[in-house]
Amino acid sequence: RIICLIQFIMKRRTFLKNTAASTTFIGLGGISLSSFSSVDEKKITILHTNDVHSHIDPFPADHPRNPNMGGAARRASIIEQIRREEKNVLLLDAGDIFQGTPYFNYYGGELEFKIMSMMQYDLATMGNHDFDNGLEGFYAQLPHAKFEFVSANYDFKNTLLDSIVKPYKIFTKDSVKIGIFGLGVELEGLVDKRNYKETIYNNPIEVAKDITKKLKEEEKCDLIICLSHLGFNNKNEPEKPSDVKLAQETKDIDIIIGGHSHTFLDKPVIYKNSVGKNVVINQVGAYGINLGRIDFYLSSDKKYIGQEKNIVV
Repeated sequence: RIICLIQFIMKRRTFLKNTAASTTFIGLGGISLSSFSSVDEKKITILHTNDVHSHIDPFPADHPRNPNMGGAARRASIIEQIRREEKNVLLLDAGDIFQGTPYFNYYGGELEFKIMSMMQYDLATMGNHDFDNGLEGFYAQLPHAKFEFVSANYDFKNTLLDSIVKPYKIFTKDSVKIGIFGLGVELEGLVDKRNYKETIYNNPIEVAKDITKKLKEEEKCDLIICLSHLGFNNKNEPEKPSDVKLAQETKDIDIIIGGHSHTFLDKPVIYKNSVGKNVVINQVGAYGINLGRIDFYLSSDKKYIGQEKNIVV
């Protein structure tokens, strides 16, 4: 049944390519991010999802809120089209890949990882629902994932995931060095202790300060991205970590790709960091309804993003 479903999805990808080709996704006109001159400008296109929650199929036509929206096949077609247009593309996920439809109940995450691998995801972080089948359940599905997971503030040293989930990963695109790290929400009270066992949660903002210093000063990264499953802005509990708090209290992050709070942003937003520089935050809600896109431009004296909107799938 898995093979038949994947074949069906791939056929739909071919059918839907022409639809995606007719849509314009890029908007220029930059937002200055730092005083970094326009010699040999590089463009990095970042595509991303969060909180897909095992939604493989589109919503049905009679759904009251999201009729005919989403679906893995349609997302795959859009990603494929963008890869034909852009040479430096990264495809990322900010967690909660699992849990939400019978596909997860039946296959335990195998189908989700196989489809993401077919789409050629580059990297993901873990959300709280990715622990729903326990560490053993997550570990059992990893052979189906042709991409890696990063989490800097979950210490897995006494678990099955020790040395498997790394704090960060570095990519090089067109000579641009990109450091990407992950941060996860506190698991206690949110996830059954039996599911995360001896996983240790460390303060994500303090961890972020240390790891971004390493990425910037030791690894010499030109662009630093955080895959965050903290939530966009915990206004009702301001003491809790969030993407906005993370941006405001650190100094070396360029982009925060968020999850957990299911926040539907039409386009990336900008917040000031602790030294007055701009940080880009983006999140695309949930269930694969939208695909995030950030076109990031770098030259010898500046960094800025194009003012494109996120893509409705």
